[in-house]
Amino acid sequence: QVQLRESGGGSVQAGGSLRLSCVTSFFPPSGYSMGWFRQIRPGSEREAVAAIDSDGATLYVDSVKGRFTISKDNAKNTVYLEMNNLKPEDTGTYYCTTGVVTGTLVVGPFAVWGPGTQVTVSS
Repeated sequence: QVQLRESGGGSVQAGGSLRLSCVTSFFPPSGYSMGWFRQIRPGSEREAVAAIDSDGATLYVDSVKGRFTISKDNAKNTVYLEMNNLKPEDTGTYYCTTGVVTGTLVVGPFAVWGPGTQVTVSS
């Protein structure tokens, strides 16, 4: 069974940076990508942030393009999310998942999620 663990969250002021990490027990099979999602408040829908496929191709939601960078280290089974120029609206709980359908920012039916890491950006 896939296990995920996120880390790197914290509290920063607007304009600051954070680097999130997600260690996975293994990368998803063909057709699926690793991704980062966020939940702005408890009970709200998780929204896609970024995804990276097995070849390293990346996708971003428009609101983070130019500020966030997703990357991975296959040797460490780790996916990263570098977040720069953070804004208060980036505040939320960030989750890593293995089940993003490749070429999209949509999770498939067998997505596995980590417990999340909190990011708080103050103005």
